[in-house]
Amino acid sequence: MKVIIAPDSYKGSITAMEAAVSIEKGVLQAFPDAETVLIPVADGGEGTMENLVAATNGHTKAVTVTGPLGKQIQADYGVLGDQQTCVIEMATASGLNLVGCNELDPLKATTYGTGELIKAALDAGYRKFVLALGGSATNDGGAGMLQALGVELSDKSGNELSFGGGELTYLHQISTANFDPRIKECQFLIASDVENPFVGPNGASHVFGPQKGASEVMVEELDKNLYHFANLIEKETGIRLHDLTGAGAAGGIGGAFQAFFPSTMKRGVDVVIEHARLEEHLEGADLVITGEGQVDFQTAFGKTPMGVAQTAKGRNVPTIILAGSVGEKIQALYEYGVIGAYSIINRPMTLEEAMKDAALLLEKTTEQVCRTYFLTK
Repeated sequence: MKVIIAPDSYKGSITAMEAAVSIEKGVLQAFPDAETVLIPVADGGEGTMENLVAATNGHTKAVTVTGPLGKQIQADYGVLGDQQTCVIEMATASGLNLVGCNELDPLKATTYGTGELIKAALDAGYRKFVLALGGSATNDGGAGMLQALGVELSDKSGNELSFGGGELTYLHQISTANFDPRIKECQFLIASDVENPFVGPNGASHVFGPQKGASEVMVEELDKNLYHFANLIEKETGIRLHDLTGAGAAGGIGGAFQAFFPSTMKRGVDVVIEHARLEEHLEGADLVITGEGQVDFQTAFGKTPMGVAQTAKGRNVPTIILAGSVGEKIQALYEYGVIGAYSIINRPMTLEEAMKDAALLLEKTTEQVCRTYFLTK
């Protein structure tokens, strides 16, 4: 009996690796002789670097960078087990998790630290990159990142712009004369599920700005500034970001990568699955167990359990999802190899209790699900 264990994190509670360990305990409680393979996964958002590093036996490197509000912080980049591929998770340098609720300010938040992470990895000799774009606190169109790598963004007086999406209103000229030449030698794989364009009602500012602290007035200002930025980018590069799919990812940094970097974009969970070699591990497997904090109709739109199930179905291996809560309209999941979705909550409890006890709840639910599944085969 071979069981593949490939959960995402249960956000706010346990990491993907912690979840995988709990699920493994449950499997072995039911069947001590089972072969288990732990593959923590993610969808390109928070935890992507950690999971890729863990799945490939890689390592991380700490770097001092500029945080989203301009303070010096410690951030990591990851190196995969091949010792050639570098993983940059922008949330570690420019993420919402680094900003207090009362400090959110997308007019000032910068991606400069993400650029510094890339530069540090370039200095260390890496030329192959995976970039995870989820969880940003920024709405600067990647301006700060570009500045950190040598792109000059100047106002009418020739002065370099300061940080943040609010500054883009003063942008007069873009110069790539000093853009780090090593970028041309690289491959950048962008892990992102966001298909939003750079600007407009479905763009970065309108859709994601409010969760980063933008008021209605700020949203309009940010969108106008990104439109201006996009006009100048088109003038400099010939690439029109305004309505380009995926350009609105992470406050528009997706567009910066599309315009200035040799890059391709791919669904986040597919990037993780590929690098974790999930399909290879499915050989001879009897069951896949995946999960995350909540499963509902949105799961079918490319979230981690869906990506895992689709891959497993390609090898005719059934998938079971274990979640903190199971929402409505999950029937669509059954078309993609999911044979059941189960809540790990086993009694009336508060959200705080569920999050605190998630590891044990996951272990106990796994044991019961495995006993039921394998004994009825």
